[in-house]
Amino acid sequence: MRQRAALALTLSLAIPGLAAASGSGRTSSQPQMAPLTPEQQAIEYYNDGISYRDKAAAYEKEAAAETDARKKAKLETKATDKHESSIKKFLMATRKDPRMFQAWGSLGYAYRVTGNYPASLEAYAKALEIQPAYTPAIEYRAEAYLGLGRLDEVKAAYMTLFNTDRKRADELTSAIDRWLEKKKGDPSGIDPARLDEFGKWASERKQLAAQTSSLTSGQELRW
Repeated sequence: MRQRAALALTLSLAIPGLAAASGSGRTSSQPQMAPLTPEQQAIEYYNDGISYRDKAAAYEKEAAAETDARKKAKLETKATDKHESSIKKFLMATRKDPRMFQAWGSLGYAYRVTGNYPASLEAYAKALEIQPAYTPAIEYRAEAYLGLGRLDEVKAAYMTLFNTDRKRADELTSAIDRWLEKKKGDPSGIDPARLDEFGKWASERKQLAAQTSSLTSGQELRW
């Protein structure tokens, strides 16, 4: 992208110079490359961030399948490095186009998976301020709430998704299942009675979702 911008700058400076040197008032017929708009630059930064995120996901998949502890840790470190690189790109995208809600949502995701929950929630809030119906941010923010033990907000997010984007609601259900399974081995930070109540609520929602899944097929939002 920098090379492209540099090339555009070179052409814009070189063409007038050629005209002056020749003593002719005619301009060159060679087309000039228009500089990228801030919105176009934001898209390029955003796509770069997505590329880093995809590479991180590939490392995470390898790490999950790795049985050697040393190799597993190395792969996890590589995944974190890629997520941190994606954060830089998504931040650049939001600076170029502060209204790009997709970049804010992806920034929230990257902050969440690297453990920065406060920054994650701020980014998700910005995405949803711009586009309140952006269900990926609603779902991922709910996963951040899970990590913080804010279970009432998880429930509220699930109900929103259940009524607007069933696919995302199912993704949140899977995240809840993983969280509950993890809490069975380490319930620290959560009152046991509250954890039990939340587990029962999640089970009831899964049953209801299974009963009504055929009624909402094909009605989900697409982003």
